[in-house]
Amino acid sequence: MKKLFQSGDWAKEKHVPVIEIIEADKEKGVRIKLSVGKGNPHPNTTAHHILWIEVYFLMEGDKFPYQVGRIEFTSHGASTNGADTSSVYTAPDAELTFGTAKNGTIYAASYCNIHGLWEGETILKL
Repeated sequence: MKKLFQSGDWAKEKHVPVIEIIEADKEKGVRIKLSVGKGNPHPNTTAHHILWIEVYFLMEGDKFPYQVGRIEFTSHGASTNGADTSSVYTAPDAELTFGTAKNGTIYAASYCNIHGLWEGETILKL
């Protein structure tokens, strides 16, 4: 499956999921902000949009990651009157909190309905 994922520099490529660590504490948990299109806004239209972001955490020394969240974006301007006729749009960004007492790597995967699967990652140091 790895060959199905695309990656790039989020500042230039609008499909790469960006993970920003807001807080990292062994007691309070790890709070992250997720977004797609941070440096280069991604379209959010009926025809071209981000469907979801999934988040995984791989602790140092572990073989497999934990899935810590999945966020779905379900409104893209469609209504009973047709494509892009509604003013309701879900922006492809969210915040997520999870607990861990170990360092590791946070991975995010996003899915664009036209351009497929994209990945991003960041290192977590507690």
